[in-house]
Amino acid sequence: MKTTILKYTIALAGVVTLSGCGADDSFLDQSNTYQLSQENFFTSDEAVSQALLPLYNYVWYMFNDKSYYGMGDGRSNNITAQYSDYIYPYTNFTESGASNGLNDAWVSFYTIVAQANNTINNIQNYSSSGVSQTAKTQGVAEARFMRGLAYWYVGSLWGCGVLYENTQELVNNYNVPASSRTDIFEFAIRDMEYAAVNLPASSPASGRVNKYAAYAMLSRLYLSMAGVTTTGRYDGTNIQTNFISQSRNPYYLNAAKKAALKVINEGPYQLLGNYASLFDYKTQNNNSESIFQLQWQSGAPAGLANSMTRFLAWSTQVNTGNSWGGSTYCSYDLWKEFKEYNDKTLDVTIDDPIRRHYSVASYGEVYPEFSTDPEKPYIYGETESAGSQGANIKKYVIGTNAVNGIAANNNSGINTYMMRLAEVYLNYVDACLEYVGTEVDIHGTEIKLWQTTDATALELFNAIRQRAEMPTKSKVTYEDLRHEYRVELAFEGLYWYFLLRRGYYEQTEVVNYVNNQYRNASYYDSSTHEYKLSDSYSLPGPSVSVATARNLVLPIPDTDATKNPLLKSDANGVVPTEAYTFGEREVSDADLF
Repeated sequence: MKTTILKYTIALAGVVTLSGCGADDSFLDQSNTYQLSQENFFTSDEAVSQALLPLYNYVWYMFNDKSYYGMGDGRSNNITAQYSDYIYPYTNFTESGASNGLNDAWVSFYTIVAQANNTINNIQNYSSSGVSQTAKTQGVAEARFMRGLAYWYVGSLWGCGVLYENTQELVNNYNVPASSRTDIFEFAIRDMEYAAVNLPASSPASGRVNKYAAYAMLSRLYLSMAGVTTTGRYDGTNIQTNFISQSRNPYYLNAAKKAALKVINEGPYQLLGNYASLFDYKTQNNNSESIFQLQWQSGAPAGLANSMTRFLAWSTQVNTGNSWGGSTYCSYDLWKEFKEYNDKTLDVTIDDPIRRHYSVASYGEVYPEFSTDPEKPYIYGETESAGSQGANIKKYVIGTNAVNGIAANNNSGINTYMMRLAEVYLNYVDACLEYVGTEVDIHGTEIKLWQTTDATALELFNAIRQRAEMPTKSKVTYEDLRHEYRVELAFEGLYWYFLLRRGYYEQTEVVNYVNNQYRNASYYDSSTHEYKLSDSYSLPGPSVSVATARNLVLPIPDTDATKNPLLKSDANGVVPTEAYTFGEREVSDADLF
């Protein structure tokens, strides 16, 4: 069914006009982002279904190209890329409103919002009598899934943004005030809750979202909301203002647990039997663990192709065509977490060879999947020289067309993970963590203790660890969860958002954490093939600025802050916000659970 999805997407892409494709473009430049001859296109249920297809790839292209990993993994220091100006400003905390990649991310999310808005309005306003009410409701729900997810990214990265439901109204008047992070999360949650109760239980085609995909996303969104509100459902008054409160909203923690269990107990997903299958070109696309992936096509033109791999692959021996990732590395402290993690709960130093092998390419690692000769596998560092500064990124690098038949120049032909079941497991565990005070660890250091011994949380947490052949736990602390989340989901564009949601209620801890990472570090000794930190390295690292709480949000791109003065920040870097006026809630707790 993927071929069918993409066939129609290509056709629709010819009549979808995307703004924001140029370096100086702004999401405010949109004239009409969905030109489908509305009056005569929506004549059947199939037409509604086809109209949604660009929301699975075309509108996400700019985000996927660099921002997926640049924001999610570069900012969190999973990636070191000292020569890539779409990563190092974010790693080094030196970004500005004109930094490369910032406008791409901002415009990409608002392109998704605009396309979703127009899809929703077109379905509601132009559907003929040949379109069933079920198709209209589900079509709107599918578009709101995408819009809600895009707004979650906006609220997470910028801490504010413009909320709107009618693209043309915004074009006519773009001097619109920003809404707060809390309002943006509320908007996103309302969209995702609508999707959860109105999408079908089974996907209409491979790769299409269903109600359980919405519940999975809700487990993520509720965790974000739990940190920015105090108690109860958000009503505009219960906004958390103490960012070191060491507390989260029990209402949303409970909702996150319920949403996760809905997916785990009722959904069609299951963990793959081995970690390798997640990133094998034969089994990566729309597998049983995948909940939502961006849908790309091998050999398709820009906009419909997964161009991300060209920025990660280190040579043309492991990727067809452009391969610009030779100086893009796993960061040193992530390398240490894969190779020599000091597990304080178990009081041992642990190597994580399975997840390390399929996430990071280091000297001597053998990859038969990169070679056309079964007798001569590709050996990193021996088949060709190893990276000069560190270990390269393996995840999403699948080899050349000669070995897999799908890779093309600037297009790996594989899908991008946006949510998989392992994250839902970890989201449940996160929702179970409770602050229980402080304790002195085995090294005599006093630490704040967040932990859980919830039986279901332990079962889910240990299932992920057992797949990676890691020892199980009898309790899970925050540090256990942080480490597991990082190594399980490395380079899947998520770790920065995990840290951000911790920063809503443990802000000082998170700022201290990012200031004590090995940012911008080179760590490969070519004479011994050892991966070790240079003796000359010292924090905060070369060209790295000391982070403050202000660095937990990004600046709004200059292009839009100039066109809309209401988006300009004050001397403290804060963009003024106004409360968004919400209508009546469409979905109740009883509807959801």
